[in-house]
Amino acid sequence: MSEELKERMRIFALGVIRLVSDLPHDKVGDVLGRQLLKCGTSVGANYRAASRAKSQADFIAKMGTVEEESGESVYWLELLIQAGLVQRRKVAGLLAEADQFVAKAVASIRTARIRMNKGKK
Repeated sequence: MSEELKERMRIFALGVIRLVSDLPHDKVGDVLGRQLLKCGTSVGANYRAASRAKSQADFIAKMGTVEEESGESVYWLELLIQAGLVQRRKVAGLLAEADQFVAKAVASIRTARIRMNKGKK
């Protein structure tokens, strides 16, 4: 597993934490912020869990969670923009990182499935 990617995910989580801290403390800001905080901080945790997977199937499952949480992060960031709670330029870096995390997770899952299927032959 890439140490560089682990670090990027940690920095992403810190960016999410800072963003959520700056959101308005009203009902909408609290609900959307909580959703983003949960998925945005779990991306790196699940990636680290995948690095300790016990099998290819376990790795695929954990990377599936990385893909899901990264994708949800994109969703909540876009919703915050569309709701007018943040400006796109302020979260452009977070959006780009989350998109890249999705792509890396998908590629890793694809590669792991190919390896797992080769092992079955």
